[in-house]
Amino acid sequence: MKDDRLSRLRKGRGEIANHVIDEYAAGRISRRDFIRRGSVIGLSMPLLGAIVSACSSSSSTAGPAGSTSAGSSSAAGGGGAPGAMIKAGISTPTAAINPVTVADQGGLDMLAQTGEYLCLSGQDLKLQPVLAESWTPNATSDVWTFKIRTGVKFHDGTPMTADDVVYTYKLQTDPKGKSSALSAFGGVLTPDGVVKKDAATVEFHLAAPNGNFPYLTSSDNYNMIIIPNNYDPAKWEKSFIGTGPFKLGSYTAKSSASFTRNEDYWGTKALPSGTQFTFYDTQAPGILALTSGTVDVLGQFSVAGAEQLLTGGYNIIKLKSSAHRELSMRCDQKPFNDPRVRQAIALSLNRPAITQALFKGYSDVGNDSPFAPVFPSTNTTVAQRAQDVAKAKSLLSAAGYPNGFTTSLVTEDSLEIPQYAQIVVQQAAAIGVKVNLKVEAQSAYYGQATFGQSDWLDGTMSLVDYGHRSVPNVFLTSPLQTTNAKSGTGSWNAAHFANANYDKLVGQYIGASDIATQKSLSGQIETLLLDQTPVIYGYFYNYLTATATGVQGVYPTAIGHLFLDKATK
Repeated sequence: MKDDRLSRLRKGRGEIANHVIDEYAAGRISRRDFIRRGSVIGLSMPLLGAIVSACSSSSSTAGPAGSTSAGSSSAAGGGGAPGAMIKAGISTPTAAINPVTVADQGGLDMLAQTGEYLCLSGQDLKLQPVLAESWTPNATSDVWTFKIRTGVKFHDGTPMTADDVVYTYKLQTDPKGKSSALSAFGGVLTPDGVVKKDAATVEFHLAAPNGNFPYLTSSDNYNMIIIPNNYDPAKWEKSFIGTGPFKLGSYTAKSSASFTRNEDYWGTKALPSGTQFTFYDTQAPGILALTSGTVDVLGQFSVAGAEQLLTGGYNIIKLKSSAHRELSMRCDQKPFNDPRVRQAIALSLNRPAITQALFKGYSDVGNDSPFAPVFPSTNTTVAQRAQDVAKAKSLLSAAGYPNGFTTSLVTEDSLEIPQYAQIVVQQAAAIGVKVNLKVEAQSAYYGQATFGQSDWLDGTMSLVDYGHRSVPNVFLTSPLQTTNAKSGTGSWNAAHFANANYDKLVGQYIGASDIATQKSLSGQIETLLLDQTPVIYGYFYNYLTATATGVQGVYPTAIGHLFLDKATK
């Protein structure tokens, strides 16, 4: 009977979907991984739940399909009242709110207040349909078909159709444009690959197989809110036009924004009548605003400098994430053109002590690759790098620097980053390396975010923030693949790293559609990066949001969104 029921559920599913079902039915992947993987390839939550029931498996500790971990997904508290105005504090957007060019946390949070994505990457790494009702891959995962939701209208009353989706994606994938989303789409999707099949169907024909492509259409790829066909994105800051549950009230650059409930929203109406956002350049005034009652929600805070929020009296939303800092070293310049020098800097760091000092346990130690513990495909058999001052000195001597050297490090004034940079300076000194530190405002540090016009991408050593992603694809490609302006790869390669074997392994990893193959390849990538060390990944920190005790229903994502449509107080 169970086999008959499972056979009925498999009927009409593609080759990839049936392979994932086979893996689960045979007990080779857990229920949690099955539900997550199933959401990526477009299986609906009701269908996934039915398959779990048909298999009668109890091999995983995961909750039912579609559930989230209790206490971690939204601010808990007393009963709140619908209709209340919710006030939030977030980091100041560093530039104009333009869907094509936004590249910072404050900016991406503003995009998502009124704009929506084809799907949402949730706190549990599962994909949830939003403006796409469903999606399916072909047998080789190089063509993905998305069914677009009907009955949706932009805030000006214009219906949203496949034309708007096609326009948005052609605009954002244009290699001659300035889209920040090219960091994700480079080598993956070009404008010619975006094809309208009918008024509610769009196909994405990829440059190569990509088993995790739907994440690039989700909130993880934060620029990709759907905008109207032929709309000029440079004008977006004046209208904030989108399809979401809130409309623009007002926006004052570097200061604040307000939004009102969209009474014509296609989905469940927002509970608050409106929201107000205040922007803060640094963490301290945001914490003061929360503790004084000026705001109800602090979108993100770092443990360093915010210990008082963790001692009680506030709701803390903790999300395990892949968010991290990348300490890059210029592989094309002396002394960092020698991998032994780069390894020496990495070996100077006491990672457990760093994470304890900066995060008080709210983080995971990094192992100099972007494979965070939160990723199911991370290969945990690769040995963890540890501090070894003697070995570091020996490597420097062998590389021709027995007395060390002097270099420079540039970074941004954001959260715990300046403190981390100071620790890097101190611990490098123990192996004879003098690091001259420069901490800049984010606007100066990022510059134009292009080579030759950005301290981030041009610095000899550069320490930058990377927000969470639900899969490591962007971390593997944009900062580490060989830079190629024509294909768009390596657009954030601050290390100027170029390694053909690495590029090949990453291509194979991205094309893989099952966890076992991904883990095998991730182990090879992790080992290669430990050997080459173009970038130091010291830690992956938990994403922390705080609210006043009477506030509930707040839904942050680990990449930096703050969704307030279900918030009450």
